[in-house]
Amino acid sequence: MKKFLVYLPLILLVWGCQKSETYPGGRISPYISIYDLRNLYKSKPVTLSEDNMLGSTSIAAMVVSDHRGGNLPAGLLIVQDARRLAKLRGIAIPLGDVANNYLPGDSVIIDVQGAVLEKVGGMLELTGVSLTGIRKVSSGNAIPVNRVTTAAILANPGDYESTLAVVVKGGFDPLPAKGDVLAGDKVLNDGFGNLHLRTEDTSAIAQIGAPVSANFYGLVFVDKDNAPMLRMRTGADVTVLSSEISIAPVIITGFMSDASGGDGNYEYVQLMATRDIDFAATPFSVVITNNANASTPTGYPAKGWATGDKRSYKFNLYAGTAAKGSFFYVGGIGKKINGSKSTDISSSNWVRTFDYTTTGGDGFGTATSGLMANSGNAFGMAVFQDTVVTADTKPVDVIWVSTGGSLYTAGPPAKGYRIANTDFYDIINPITLEEQPYYRQGSNTLALSYNTADLGIFNMLGGVYNAALGKWVQARAQNNKQLTTTSAITDIEGQGATTLK
Repeated sequence: MKKFLVYLPLILLVWGCQKSETYPGGRISPYISIYDLRNLYKSKPVTLSEDNMLGSTSIAAMVVSDHRGGNLPAGLLIVQDARRLAKLRGIAIPLGDVANNYLPGDSVIIDVQGAVLEKVGGMLELTGVSLTGIRKVSSGNAIPVNRVTTAAILANPGDYESTLAVVVKGGFDPLPAKGDVLAGDKVLNDGFGNLHLRTEDTSAIAQIGAPVSANFYGLVFVDKDNAPMLRMRTGADVTVLSSEISIAPVIITGFMSDASGGDGNYEYVQLMATRDIDFAATPFSVVITNNANASTPTGYPAKGWATGDKRSYKFNLYAGTAAKGSFFYVGGIGKKINGSKSTDISSSNWVRTFDYTTTGGDGFGTATSGLMANSGNAFGMAVFQDTVVTADTKPVDVIWVSTGGSLYTAGPPAKGYRIANTDFYDIINPITLEEQPYYRQGSNTLALSYNTADLGIFNMLGGVYNAALGKWVQARAQNNKQLTTTSAITDIEGQGATTLK
């Protein structure tokens, strides 16, 4: 021990001296990320140097521009990278006709010393790049799909400027008429916002027919007013998803899953008719599934929504009417807005109610004190345009809360809960175009969240559904509405509620 104490100061002294030296293996990367490069611009032109790039001299990026379709601004080479914090960023480089020599998937290294970062017509460009300073490393590289909502692009144009993005399930309002083509400026809607799609009249894609629903790949450009737009490059940048309009006659607009006090007979689903409906002539059904671990039968649902017992409970809608654009309700006999001691809303349009605490569902489902779970594994609700529901019956609308439990297995055979084409779910994966008819399959993973228990929160799913287009032009969102015992029906049908366009 004494020997150790004698030598300890010397050890610390040597270690401390060594630590003060520069690490001999440390080197500044020669490549600056486009994210860091763009951040050097502070409202006025910046000449790039090794000093202001902190030792870097070049960018290593992927080409995403393609001038073969004649729909991009002439002479601009557009490249992108995600070298910094996995943040994808792009930059435009004016090269004249030389830009035509590069194709998407070309990997390039570009010496940017002496080039100037400046705004040109609203776009951040890297001007003055020497043609001899550009080296193509390889070609034909895969470019990862960057799925972006129009809302994200509109909120932060600079983050997406000069990058390749895909707007999924996009369409136009009004619907394209027979013979309409892509030429000109069109308003593209994906359920999250409206973004301009610009197609030059002289481009090779100008005469492509305007689709009802499609994925639109393109480069994001920004004009002098900082307004973003999407420009496709070639005809391959539009993937048509559908040429038919499928209108959901009934949509789910909200639900009370956890009223103040006991839930039995005070849970309900709020729905909206998108056309005038006489349920005696056109019967529907609503099914609610609860996938708690104690719900039987256990395991993956071989019969889907029709599994029954404690897993699913059905309400048949075979009497009454609902006018286009009006709300109606399905649930327990309580007909109170927020539990037993709250406002009576029995004067609203209750198409189907009964005592589910003592009575089984219409065709399947055992009596229960709670239709909808308040925490834990997933529960969901679906609307069917029929009173006969089997494992193969397709719903017209679906909403899910949470993700846990035995919900889907690929099998074989596949077992799960079928979904509909909605703002949340897609029967065909819009990117891979593979079939995915079940919740939790493929990209069908979106779900609402559970609220804190026993607070009397109404799950208001405010959105805008366009019946003419057969789509949500503003996707539903979980707008939690805190109710009291004196809340009125206008609190769940007024501001923030779903509307029909």
